[in-house]
Amino acid sequence: MTSALQISDRLLDAILAKKLEPGSRLGEQQLAELFGCSRTIVREALVRLETRGLVSVSARRGWYLLEPTEKQAGEAFEARLVIETGLLRGARPLGEAELRLLRDHLRRQSKAIKGSDVGLRSFILGDFHVCLARCLGNELLAQTLRDLTVRTALTATHHQTQSEATRSFDEHVGIVAALEARDMSLAEKRMGVHLRTWKEKLRLTSGSDPLATLRQALSPIDRVEQDLHTRRSRRRPIRRLAGPLRFSKEKS
Repeated sequence: MTSALQISDRLLDAILAKKLEPGSRLGEQQLAELFGCSRTIVREALVRLETRGLVSVSARRGWYLLEPTEKQAGEAFEARLVIETGLLRGARPLGEAELRLLRDHLRRQSKAIKGSDVGLRSFILGDFHVCLARCLGNELLAQTLRDLTVRTALTATHHQTQSEATRSFDEHVGIVAALEARDMSLAEKRMGVHLRTWKEKLRLTSGSDPLATLRQALSPIDRVEQDLHTRRSRRRPIRRLAGPLRFSKEKS
């Protein structure tokens, strides 16, 4: 029988691969049928994700996947910045075995970038950061980064373009190049640049208003302009005739 841990892991992978939309409903019965287990096990898996801030539940609506605001996305990227640059700052140069793992990961990223599977591209770009944390020897932070990467993946679902995904991949290449040169300071610096430019990569602008269109449509009408329009509409145009007026004579 599928365990709660396996279900939560499958859901995380699906989010990273953009197979689940932000705000998606996660029905207990449907998931139980899909995984061939009881609703109790499904509920345990969803509670795991709830404690990690990735799903929410209400008595009337059930379970729903997180739909991050720009503020929540910013907090997730800030947390990743602290963790990932901190890991590199305190780490020793990587050994050849770890570097081989990272080179192999870059090859898979390159293949995904050139392919047409957006979900695979999203998954593998996010997984690079988890892989790097493991190569740096910290499994606990690797798991934490996985959760944070899922949060940022939910933000990227409708925003990241092919060109910006390629840009992220190129920055990954630069980070690994610094690690190969045993320059941990440069690797940290490049990771910082990589994570600080998330708004650019997701085409988000600071202070953007998600209700801008509706707000504009429902804004109060300018009364002065409205009165002017009303007065103009009441004026009746005078038609000018081309020649003199002609009256027909009455027949007696």
